[in-house]
Amino acid sequence: MEIKVLGPGCKNCIKLEENTKKAVESLGLDATIIKVVDYNDILSYGVMRTPALVVDGKVVMSGQVPSTKAIEKLLK
Repeated sequence: MEIKVLGPGCKNCIKLEENTKKAVESLGLDATIIKVVDYNDILSYGVMRTPALVVDGKVVMSGQVPSTKAIEKLLK
């Protein structure tokens, strides 16, 4: 599984990355988490509001910071 956290590095982006790592660890997933900070790369996903979460190439959330539990539900 490939998970991308899209965002320029703001407080919310950092929090989303932390929550995502916790969710992956909690579920015991074999996943690679990639931080994407380049605006052109972010826009290539059609994301207009960051932070955003991309799982296996599909945008599953943008413009908010879900809890670890909410991210676990997205990853199941």
